[in-house]
Amino acid sequence: MRFEGIYTPIVTPYREDFSIDRDRFAQVIEHLISAEIQGIILAGTTGEYYAQTTEERIEMMKFTKQRIKGRLPLIIGTGAIRTEDSIMFAEAAKDVGADGILVATPPYACPTEREIALHALAIDRAANLPAMLYNYPGRMSSNMGEETLDRLGRSPNFCAIKESSGDINRVHLLVRDYPHIQLSCGMDDQALEFFAWGARSWVCAGSNFAPQAHIALYKACAVEGNFDKGRRIMSAMLPLMSVLEQGGKFVQCIKHGLTLRGINAGPPRKPLQPLNKDDKRQLEQVIKVMDVAIAQIEKDSAI
Repeated sequence: MRFEGIYTPIVTPYREDFSIDRDRFAQVIEHLISAEIQGIILAGTTGEYYAQTTEERIEMMKFTKQRIKGRLPLIIGTGAIRTEDSIMFAEAAKDVGADGILVATPPYACPTEREIALHALAIDRAANLPAMLYNYPGRMSSNMGEETLDRLGRSPNFCAIKESSGDINRVHLLVRDYPHIQLSCGMDDQALEFFAWGARSWVCAGSNFAPQAHIALYKACAVEGNFDKGRRIMSAMLPLMSVLEQGGKFVQCIKHGLTLRGINAGPPRKPLQPLNKDDKRQLEQVIKVMDVAIAQIEKDSAI
């Protein structure tokens, strides 16, 4: 499977009683398809999979697959602490007809590199689907190092990696020593660097509410090879990225950003709390400024 373009880890809208709002979820899907992103990732961190029951996760797999109707690739996250649970989610993803799976390191357990590899290989045997690895040591407390990646070379299904370590040397390592694993940007403020090093895809939560901006950067760098334009777009996006990452309010910001676009994504599930008025005002301002700046960049480049 080739990963090309923008892959959105889709949010899960909730009602005020924290039940899943399937009507608004369907709206988000249609919004993303209309924006012409290249794929949807279900049950990522942005989708708050960790706050959902097993029954909810499986039901949402079925609902999403039915709603997409083959218009976009659907990648389904298998994240869980226990390997047995990740296997179960991978098998469910295969049963609903997912195009691929997302395989992360188990959180909290802090497995060794050998244990991470055995975990991922067990999931692979159960699903036998194209798999994007997800390396996010800042959240998972474990790193997919060279021993892990060497062991995972036993299966051709591990065809991509979402690299979210924030360590630019990891990008160099992956490009140099693991060219058979497609590099996908998982660190938004390093997107320009990822594209410069040959990444062809970007898994970006902000594309839930700002798909055009993310697509514009991808096209400028990965399609047109116009890094002068790319730097201008990246400069316009950096204030937004700073706001998204500050204060541990990432999911809340993504949901409010989508609400600003006319789709009320509702509150996050506890223990997270909604943004306060000041946070909302700050986010609204940076989005407004970014939209104007990128529109001007696109206009200038068309002249």
